[in-house]
Amino acid sequence: MTHKPKVLFLDTVHPTLHKELETLNFDCVELSALGNIKIHEIIEDYHGIVLRSKITLNKEILSKATNLKFIARAGAGMENIDVEYAEKMGIHCIKAPEGNMDAVADHAMGMLLSLFNNLNKADLEVRQGIWERESNRGVELSGKTVGILGYGCTGGAFAKRLKGFDTKVLAYDKYKKGFSDNYVEESSMEQIFAEADILSLHLPHTDETDYLIDQPFIDQFKKPFYLINTSRGKIIRTKDLVSNLKSKNILGACLDVLEYESSSFERLKGLGMWTNKRGVLINRLGAWLMKTGFWIYLHPVQYLVKCKNVVLSPHVAGWSFESYEKISLVLAKRIKEMDH
Repeated sequence: MTHKPKVLFLDTVHPTLHKELETLNFDCVELSALGNIKIHEIIEDYHGIVLRSKITLNKEILSKATNLKFIARAGAGMENIDVEYAEKMGIHCIKAPEGNMDAVADHAMGMLLSLFNNLNKADLEVRQGIWERESNRGVELSGKTVGILGYGCTGGAFAKRLKGFDTKVLAYDKYKKGFSDNYVEESSMEQIFAEADILSLHLPHTDETDYLIDQPFIDQFKKPFYLINTSRGKIIRTKDLVSNLKSKNILGACLDVLEYESSSFERLKGLGMWTNKRGVLINRLGAWLMKTGFWIYLHPVQYLVKCKNVVLSPHVAGWSFESYEKISLVLAKRIKEMDH
């Protein structure tokens, strides 16, 4: 009896991928069905792995994957996979940036327009019976220069959406050349530093981009600018972003991702509970920290949460209803094209 090659799903993805792999004679296994078994104990039994970002496939785990032929990442970022080691073992590492590029571009556009037109603030005020027109006066996108850092799938999709707003779009990508077209002008970083009113990040998180946007980087801009990040949180050093929002060197920010992500909010919530239990002394300490501004250095993300010229979302830019299926379709196509 011939056994079907098995694919281990470490995260939930659109069922389309299951169906497509089954037509290729794969046996699809959900990790949740295996109970508390550890991945490194069973990985040698699998021909393929499908995952998002919850689990890290490091060298230690991959060294036991003696029969693994592919790793399919349901998304664009590969930072949770030791790609170099996997490829040395002959494992194909597949991703699907085309699957969510439209979702990311739409989200970035929506965040920017919301920031420029004070929509979050105005909506909350009107719901509270506050009718403030002057303080909610908007800024027009037309005539602005937008710098795009990283011109892959999402950077290109964002540039296309900007074309209808009569903007000048500059893009820099260290690893691509000759991509100027009707939507974008290939640029140097020096030109972006000199001209950009808005900077949008479309980069993977690597050793090279870790805390790329820090004080020395921001200091190179010739004028105040707006910042958009729909890529990875640790590309920006939060404390430097906060200090530049306070000094108005950065005029506002649209952040779908944060350096700390959910863990920071959990810690902040815990701090609030502790404060309530400990009473007056801790409340006074908290008031002093707020008054002096020292609290920013303890939890820089707190400033972002309270800042009216910052628009936040919970890492959902690429997570639309449509992209959920598109990602699976792209992965299925790439796996079909592989030489198994």
